Amino acid sequence: MKKKIIYIITTIIIIILGLLSREIKGIPLFMGDIFWAMMVFFILAFIFLNKNSSFIFILSIIITYIIEITQLYHRPWIDNFRKTSIGHILLGQGFLWSDLVAYLAGIIIGYFIKKFIDNKMEESYS
Repeated sequence: MKKKIIYIITTIIIIILGLLSREIKGIPLFMGDIFWAMMVFFILAFIFLNKNSSFIFILSIIITYIIEITQLYHRPWIDNFRKTSIGHILLGQGFLWSDLVAYLAGIIIGYFIKKFIDNKMEESYS
């Protein structure tokens, strides 16, 4: 239960940082993509609490890459959804190879943050 709370708090912090990264001038746009992938990673860590970090890592890559690839698909219904705030955040606007690199970086960072959290949790129980 304690781990779930820490993952929720971590996810909220990541969301705030991701939103701020879009508002503060001078922060490269790819930082938002890194934070988005980290958010996906920690949402999956929360959902699959008993799975190992490698499973969450791989699933995060699959999900983020599929979402990026779907940006190559254009139909009025999905393009209209992408124009909404939530649609833009969830699905993005257009396919970029560089986003795949940013997602991988975010998932790697998330992986190591999760490992750190898990190790600290284990130490506190010892």
